[in-house]
Amino acid sequence: MKKLLGVMAAGCLLTLLVVVSAQAQDSGSAIRVSIPFDFIVEGKTLSAGQYEVRRINDEPTGLLIQNIYHRRDEALFQTEPRDERRTSNHSLLVFHRYNDSYFLAEIVSAGEERAEELRPTREERHLRSEMAKNNLEPETVTVAMN
Repeated sequence: MKKLLGVMAAGCLLTLLVVVSAQAQDSGSAIRVSIPFDFIVEGKTLSAGQYEVRRINDEPTGLLIQNIYHRRDEALFQTEPRDERRTSNHSLLVFHRYNDSYFLAEIVSAGEERAEELRPTREERHLRSEMAKNNLEPETVTVAMN
C-alpha cells in the first residue's frame, strides 16, 4: 500500500512539474505583430491580421505563428540561425515579396546577434528563378513586432 501511494505521489509531482513548465514556456516568449497583408509560411497562406510568434518547445528553431483572433490561422515552422552583421534594436519579421505574394523569410529579435531564417519553399524558389530570368530580385519587406 505504501509503495502504491509513493508511486501516485511521484506521478502527481511529475504532472505538476510538466504543467508548470509548459505554462512558463507558453507565456514567456510570445511576441505580437500586426501583419497588413496575406503571407505564406511553409506553403500555408495566412491572412493579414494580428499574430503571435512563439517557440513551440525548448529547441530554439521550432516556432509557431498564430492569429490572435482566429486561432486556426497558424503555421509551425523550423528556422536556421544566421549571424547578423549588427545587433537590431527592434524585433522584426522579414518577408520576401514576389508581385503580390509575401513569404516569411526570417525573424530578427531585438538585442540578438543572430536572426532565425526560414528555408525557401519550392514555390518561393520557383518565383525567385522566374524573376532572376528578368534580372529582378524579390523586394524585402520588414514588419516591426510589438
